[in-house]
Amino acid sequence: MCRTTRVPRVLCVLLALLAAACGKEGSPPRKGPAPERLPHYRVARDFRLPGSPAWVRAKRRGHFVVGAKEDQPYLGEKDPATGAYSGFDIEIAKMMSASLGLAPRTIRFRTIASANRETALRNGQIDYYVGTYTVNAHRKKLVGFAGPYYMAGQSLLVRTDENDIHGPRDLAGRRVCSAAGSTSYRRIEAGHPKAVLVAYDTYSICVDNLLTYQVDAVTTDDAILIGYAAKAPDELKVVGRPFSREPYGIGVPRTDNALRLALDDALRARERNGDWKAAYEATLGLSGVPAPEPPAVDRYPAR
Repeated sequence: MCRTTRVPRVLCVLLALLAAACGKEGSPPRKGPAPERLPHYRVARDFRLPGSPAWVRAKRRGHFVVGAKEDQPYLGEKDPATGAYSGFDIEIAKMMSASLGLAPRTIRFRTIASANRETALRNGQIDYYVGTYTVNAHRKKLVGFAGPYYMAGQSLLVRTDENDIHGPRDLAGRRVCSAAGSTSYRRIEAGHPKAVLVAYDTYSICVDNLLTYQVDAVTTDDAILIGYAAKAPDELKVVGRPFSREPYGIGVPRTDNALRLALDDALRARERNGDWKAAYEATLGLSGVPAPEPPAVDRYPAR
């Protein structure tokens, strides 16, 4: 059995994570949501959208090319062994494809870095993008947005044995990790200067440092943190209420209003029929955080 001193406890945490990754003898590794528990989405028959250049191209080739993230657990994650993508954002992309008349299994996902999203949409490298893509006024000048489909907000990830951090006001003197140059880092720096900020290139390094007691908390969008908590629910938890608003939208080419509005309609329909909630529960919901109410779709006029 594991002792309660700090160093053995850290080793126990790491061993527990390794065991979770390997699983019991004969069981598959925990690399994402269980495929057999994911929803199936009814494909719309005889759907047509001739006013959308992206849809016409996708229909001609027989599949959508969708931009995504590959390193965000239970949101958008790529299995290095199989190349398969999984997570809540991936499920959103799949249900949108079904609503637009193409079977979800035909989607070709393409990892696109955050800095390259607008370029990929403008150049036609992808038909739409689903990957923790916050809608804001600046980005609306460059691309179009359907949705939002999820309202994220900056939050805090801590170890399950941490009982003194409930929100940003509890961070004075505590080591807090975030991505270098991120909005999350700057918000803590400006609003909570007594926190001891630590920055790395990726959130996964922050989480590694959290598990080994080198930092006390990790901060970014709650959706990303919920994904990490779902990956290791016995070791990690999300605490407090979000302290910002980050509406996640589906990025489309700026002038393709037909596609944007069709995706708005599809999101509304999938929220009403329960697909949205089922997708959340099979992915981010594994963290123990119940499904929130989806945000109202912002069906803004064509520009």
